[in-house]
Amino acid sequence: MPAGLVVLVGAPASGKTSFVRALIERRQIDAEAVVSSDEIRAELFGSPPAETESDAADAAIFAERDRRIAARLGTGRTAVAESTNVTPQARLRLIALATRFNAPVTVLRFDPDVTELLRQYTERGRTDLTTAQVRAYAAVMAQDAGADQLRSEGATTVHDVPGRRQGSTPVQAAALFSFA
Repeated sequence: MPAGLVVLVGAPASGKTSFVRALIERRQIDAEAVVSSDEIRAELFGSPPAETESDAADAAIFAERDRRIAARLGTGRTAVAESTNVTPQARLRLIALATRFNAPVTVLRFDPDVTELLRQYTERGRTDLTTAQVRAYAAVMAQDAGADQLRSEGATTVHDVPGRRQGSTPVQAAALFSFA
């Protein structure tokens, strides 16, 4: 894939973070390329997400995320936007940012079936979301993040990242991708 913006799209527990860790471990991307809204939340607020849920906190987190992505794209380096990005609004904000730098947008979709998603969520042991919220993210993804819609929003390319349903581990999935 050409250097540019890589947008991960998937519900919580869909495998985005495990995939990114595998990319880093395989030295396919530098850790600095990954811009994670969860990590920024922890840096700015130092507390679990459930304790920093507010419009003001979200605005600060995503402003910092955008600043970090712009800094990378502005120097011609790849940036990986690691957040759910299941809504068109979230993606359009990122696509507009990439457009400012004339950077291509690659979308990687993480779309396990709901049963597998809930299993992965339970295995993670997170308490910041309920299963109902995870289901809601999955429903938004199913409705608003199809490959055709992603392309119509401005994605240069869209790829589905294989997961457990396809018998693929994060390391195996990471081996299928390369970043310039």
